[in-house]
Amino acid sequence: MKPSKSIKPISYLKAHASEIVREVADKQKTLVITQKGEPKAVLQDIKLYEQTQESLALLKILALSGKNLKDGNVKPVKRAFTDVRKRIKQIEE
Repeated sequence: MKPSKSIKPISYLKAHASEIVREVADKQKTLVITQKGEPKAVLQDIKLYEQTQESLALLKILALSGKNLKDGNVKPVKRAFTDVRKRIKQIEE
């Protein structure tokens, strides 16, 4: 996808909304909407949006894991599972 074709002014969006939404969904693409020549919003296929959000969540988990490892906030796997089992039993009681 050419970047020049993925940028549209808000007036174009207003005039062609249903066509744009259909194209974004069918082709799973992202469209940048401008107002007064400045980028203001992004219109994105919902599947792409969900994939992006899942990727960001995984990256956050990795970053937190790396920070915990660096800070020494870790425990052996057997102890971690034992702790989880204890929490589950407490919840069930």
